[in-house]
Amino acid sequence: MTGDTPTERYEAFQCLHQSGCFVIPNPWDAGSARALEGLGFKALATTSSGFAWSRGRPDNQVPLQDVVRYFRDVVSAVRLPVSADFENGFAHDPDQVYENVRTALQAGICGISIEDATQDASAPLYEPALAVARVKAARAAITAFGKPVVLTARFEGFLVGMPSLDEALKRLAQYAEAGADCLYAPGIRTPEQISAIVGAVAPKAVNVLVGADFTTVQALADMGVRRISVGGALARTAWTGFMQAAKEIANEGTFKRFAGIVPNADMNKLMR
Repeated sequence: MTGDTPTERYEAFQCLHQSGCFVIPNPWDAGSARALEGLGFKALATTSSGFAWSRGRPDNQVPLQDVVRYFRDVVSAVRLPVSADFENGFAHDPDQVYENVRTALQAGICGISIEDATQDASAPLYEPALAVARVKAARAAITAFGKPVVLTARFEGFLVGMPSLDEALKRLAQYAEAGADCLYAPGIRTPEQISAIVGAVAPKAVNVLVGADFTTVQALADMGVRRISVGGALARTAWTGFMQAAKEIANEGTFKRFAGIVPNADMNKLMR
């Protein structure tokens, strides 16, 4: 499902959220985006962690302007719809979230996600009313932009030490009412959690993050999940291979892990 024009990409991404279940893998640069496109995926999503590591920084420590440039690089490298991991909107105040979302949309992304995590360990989640206002601000920015961008709203409690399913259900329902098209609680794993969230926000789409071997595409589809992302897991997979090979060279003076790697010619062909 590719698009020769930006309009076709927006329409294709909207369509993917209406029925069925699809995997939206997360490239960390233009090259990994092009490789994923070549494997037949229907859409891509950026990864804040994978990109940050590629820049020599920890997650959530890359400036807004660099992140938007990354969005443009991925969008320009492929014909697929691209959704953006926009962290917490790079702002606390809803008015600034609105402005930052408008900036991000200029990169040609077809979707954008907003988290309710504050990045403050003493108060890791925004208060519910403020969190809802931030989702509404993102929705208003999309409306002003005039394109059918898919808005994803995320409950981060399971990642910041506040793993309450009841709170997730309440907040995600509020985010759906505030204008989110897709709802997301990264960190949930059990069928009971996933099914409860699908039911709480129906008929809105639900995204499930899979960063470990705990489920399958078919199992999630059977639960009514519409979208599956992998976050930084593909980047971590690449880093794992890199670190294993580099450690072997440094510690053993051998190159055994180079056996079976992708040939240069195949890589060049993939990037054409």
